[in-house]
Amino acid sequence: MFVLELTYTADLESVEAVLAQHIEWLEEHYAAGTFLASGRKVPRDGGVILAVGGDRAAMEALVATDPFVRAGLTEYRVTEFLATTTAPALAAHRQRLPG
Repeated sequence: MFVLELTYTADLESVEAVLAQHIEWLEEHYAAGTFLASGRKVPRDGGVILAVGGDRAAMEALVATDPFVRAGLTEYRVTEFLATTTAPALAAHRQRLPG
C-alpha cells in the first residue's frame, strides 16, 4: 500500500486551473481500483492519496501522469508501507509481513 503526498509548488490559482483534469485522473484510478481515498491537506498546500497496487517504481510512474505533475504544479512523496492491520472495509487490502 502507498501513501502519496502531494505538495504544491505553485500558487492555488494555477492549481485551480488544472483541478478538473486532476479530478478526472483521480476518478480514472478509483475506477481501476488503485486509489482508495484522497483529499486536500489542511492547510491547503497539497493533498494525500491512499493507493494500492504494483511496486514502488510502478507507483512513481503512475504519479508522474498526474496533470498537476505534468503542469509543474506539485511534487509527490511516495511512501510504501505494509497494511497488516486494516478496518473491515479494507480487509481485501491487508498485507502480510515478508518471511
